[in-house]
Amino acid sequence: MKILITGGAGFIGSHLAEKLLERGHEVFIIDNLWTGKLANIGKIQNHKKFHLVVDTILNESVMNELIFKVDHIYHLAASVGVKNIMDHPVETLDINVKGTETVLRLANRFKKKILIASTSEVYGKHVEHAVSEDDDRVMGSVKKRRWAYACSKTLDEFQALAYFDEKKLPVVIGRLFNTVGPRQTGQYGMVLPSFVQSALLGKPISVYGDGTQSRSFAHVNDVVQAITKLMDEPAAEGEIFNVGNDTEVTINELAQKIREMTGSDSEIEHIPYEKAYGPGFEDMKRRCPNIEKVRKLIGFEPSYDLTAMIQSVIDYFKE
Repeated sequence: MKILITGGAGFIGSHLAEKLLERGHEVFIIDNLWTGKLANIGKIQNHKKFHLVVDTILNESVMNELIFKVDHIYHLAASVGVKNIMDHPVETLDINVKGTETVLRLANRFKKKILIASTSEVYGKHVEHAVSEDDDRVMGSVKKRRWAYACSKTLDEFQALAYFDEKKLPVVIGRLFNTVGPRQTGQYGMVLPSFVQSALLGKPISVYGDGTQSRSFAHVNDVVQAITKLMDEPAAEGEIFNVGNDTEVTINELAQKIREMTGSDSEIEHIPYEKAYGPGFEDMKRRCPNIEKVRKLIGFEPSYDLTAMIQSVIDYFKE
């Protein structure tokens, strides 16, 4: 099978590309290398079934040619990372909204099955319980730039489901929760690699806010396994699935655990959100998925616990 990955030189995309090549597929990726890196695909760049296109998904003629020649599409290209979104709101909306519209329209032209990578951010400030796919969402004011990403990915989901309902385009939506593992950096605000890097370098571990906010982390290998199984499952078409790990940890607990696992003397310091990201920032107090839906359909079960996830990141940075 010929498969296209948008954003394929990124953290998740590069792991997905490796896995698909291992299974014997021919893999095409397109990446503008804004947040993706050539180093991420270093192990596979000379593979006879691997093809790289350095361009933007907004280039319709290039995307038309790529989508025409493949069988499946994994649409991972997006503006990601809290810092990136706060610093580049226009690019965030361009790539996440216009880019997805382009990919969906061309996928529909040739009726190619597509997985849309969405995000747990679409749930917003929902804190009552582990969030399920049909739960209401709670968004902040449009004056708070933090919510631009969540709203752009929400529109992506609406577009995808519209194409499924009206045009019968085979679409699967995966709402990815905090995904971690080798190759992820803290450059754009990703908390776990940022903490590990600081701890290994003996620098202060910077916790934004009071650190009592909780998150759920999933290893990239588990996430890749889930989304590929969803793409292979006809019953997943037209549906939304939480993809993540349903074990929570507070950011204070995460910082302390990383400090202990690295044997670091780094100080844990708390920094106000406004100082870190400037005005217009809000954070959600909790983000934990209910994964019963994906568990029931494809038997998904996270295989990495938090200790194993952290260790994989420590090993990566030490290498």
